Amino acid sequence: MKWLRAKEKIEQSPSLDEQRAHILAEIGAKLRETRQGYGFDLDDVVAYTKIARRLLQAIEDANFNNLPEPIYTQGLIKRYADALGFNGMEIANKYPIGVNRVNLISGWKSKSQRQLRPVHLYLIYVGLIICSVSGLSHVLNIATVANNSPNQSKLQNTASQPKKNQQFALQPASNNQTNNENNRQVQVGVILKDSSWIRVEADGKTEFEGILPQGTQRTWKANSQLIVRAGNAGGVMVSVNQQQPKPMGQPGKPEEMKIAANTRS
Repeated sequence: MKWLRAKEKIEQSPSLDEQRAHILAEIGAKLRETRQGYGFDLDDVVAYTKIARRLLQAIEDANFNNLPEPIYTQGLIKRYADALGFNGMEIANKYPIGVNRVNLISGWKSKSQRQLRPVHLYLIYVGLIICSVSGLSHVLNIATVANNSPNQSKLQNTASQPKKNQQFALQPASNNQTNNENNRQVQVGVILKDSSWIRVEADGKTEFEGILPQGTQRTWKANSQLIVRAGNAGGVMVSVNQQQPKPMGQPGKPEEMKIAANTRS
């Protein structure tokens, strides 16, 4: 008998959806009647309120399945009622927006309130073990990556070293090239022990012509040939390609010396 009474008590309490449907039917009928009394078409209300026609139609027809969430529907009702001259807030507040609630007798217990069984505890224990193993694997993977990072850096540094060595290995070749160019040139230096007239031609062009006083030191270079003429050959010491200086000739006598690029003495 107690179970039957409790069941009757639950059935007598209407659900929230039923309450919404009943209240929305009253509000919709009132708004439609007022709109038609003013001679307004539904499109007129759409133009004034900027509410979609299908939503206004759903309010008047109490079709809350075609309406948005209750909180938004409440706002639509307010705007519609305000447009017709009603107190929109007062009418909209009649539309319930809460959640469904079922009042049960205190002696009844919900299925969700059942006590935990040993099987449930076992499943929780297994879940904790799986989470622990996954977390430990993640930590170990991070540590492995961290340990491999220095090794990768060393490999990268080692890989970059041959490039540096190659650069250093190329430098002697550049120096050799410079030395070869210097070897192909000819260089003549003169030291005046006594004043003398001097004329120097480098690769067919006159580089100097004049009298140099005693103690003068000069140097000329050419790519193919140097020609040195001296009026007082005995007073001129000549050094070819930075070798030991030698007298150009006899004192007081003119002398001419031709030095080609391949001459080493």
